[in-house]
Amino acid sequence: MGSFIKIWKRNVFITAAALLLIFDINCLFAQQKYTISLTLEDAINTAREQSSTALAAKHNFLANYWRYRSYKAQFLPSLKLNASLAQYDRSLRALQDSQTGEINYITNNNLSNSLSLSLNQNIPLTGGRLSLATNLYRLDQFSPYQSVTYNSKPVSLQYDQPLKAFNTLKWEKVIEPKNFEKAKREYLELIEGINVQVVNLFFNVLSAQINREMAKGKYESTKLSLKIAEERYSIGGNISKNELLQLRLGLYNAELEIGDSELDYDMSMLRLRTYLGYNENVELSLITPGKIPEITLEFEEVYGRAIENSTTAITNELNLLTAQQSVAQAKASSGLQASIFAQFGLTQKGENLSASYSNPMDQEIVGLTLSVPILDWGLGRGKVKLAQSRERMVKTQIEQQVTQYREDVYIKVMEFNKMNIKCNTSLQADSIAKMRYEIANERFKNGTLSVLELNSAQLDMENSASRYINEVARFWQNYYSIRKLSLYDYILKSEVSADFDRLTAD
Repeated sequence: MGSFIKIWKRNVFITAAALLLIFDINCLFAQQKYTISLTLEDAINTAREQSSTALAAKHNFLANYWRYRSYKAQFLPSLKLNASLAQYDRSLRALQDSQTGEINYITNNNLSNSLSLSLNQNIPLTGGRLSLATNLYRLDQFSPYQSVTYNSKPVSLQYDQPLKAFNTLKWEKVIEPKNFEKAKREYLELIEGINVQVVNLFFNVLSAQINREMAKGKYESTKLSLKIAEERYSIGGNISKNELLQLRLGLYNAELEIGDSELDYDMSMLRLRTYLGYNENVELSLITPGKIPEITLEFEEVYGRAIENSTTAITNELNLLTAQQSVAQAKASSGLQASIFAQFGLTQKGENLSASYSNPMDQEIVGLTLSVPILDWGLGRGKVKLAQSRERMVKTQIEQQVTQYREDVYIKVMEFNKMNIKCNTSLQADSIAKMRYEIANERFKNGTLSVLELNSAQLDMENSASRYINEVARFWQNYYSIRKLSLYDYILKSEVSADFDRLTAD
């Protein structure tokens, strides 16, 4: 027994040790950081696949897709089964004697069941509704006498046709396909908006990274310059106490700049990493974009593609259609209202099921309903005038929006076309500023340049580096903004598109 307990304790200990080892290994892997190198294109593709904005765009499109599917289903035949089962009624019913006018109450005690199957079809052209149905009804009477009655309608064809009414289906057939097309364009624009956002976040990190590197370089350079200046000052060289103090102050400021730039870098990196959907265990190493592509855009081409592909034109068209729909609805709702109802079929009754289907007789029901407002104090006419006034207002607003939109596109294109020159000029200025600083730094070491001139060269170098990266950022921001505006890729020379079949199949 004692040996068994020893073996059991040893196995428990080994199992616990193994579990602790596995836990420690999992924790080690969970905390292990790894680095991903990202170009601007990589960052954009990642955001388009896994960012929360892309997921929201997808679900927004799916909602519009199912709305469109529901609209299309209205034009297809629908088969409906209706049943009313075990409807038991035991109550007192009031009956009035036709001769004496005396009211007597009798006991009603029955059980009813009904079943119907109907095939329905909407008629978009006329706004009518066609139905083909079959019905069966059974009534079990328990008092004052017992009886069973069946009533059947083996076949019944019914048609309802408003003669003067607003045809909703006719208007939906025009508007809903445009709404779905707008939903597609909205999805593409939301995805293209991700490009613009990634460019902003990506270059914010690059700018912060450059500022951090320059702050560290400035600190080391100032530290070395201060050491040289102190040696010269100690031997009575050509440097003043004021210049020495200026270098010491610059060293302290450079140290503060390192802290600020590191904080700015960490915050901008956190925003980019979060937007791309990475956790804190992922370190991103950004690759600075190379030479920008040489692109010159033609305004008329960009404007034409924007009108053809973006949501702006189709939104204006839908707004005008909605206003025209309101006018048509107001006109249809005023004045004479009429509708025709017609039903043709077979019917029979009997004490059993087979009898209710034997020798059915014809059944025809035809009717016309009219409604004519005699005095409405101008209510109908007022609704028509109001709808017409709103239609004119929408037309005016659309004209103003088109003018403003054309102007906005023109400004964006003109600004973009100047970006190549500005980027190239900034790159040359950055190279010259770096060379000037290197020369100034050597001259300071040789004692032929003052601290003030050295600081000026260093400031110019910092400003030139920041200016260049900002100009490149603006180039890509403007490019992706115009691409979003026109849904056209001017580098690949192709329309911006998406696999909507795959989106709806997921």
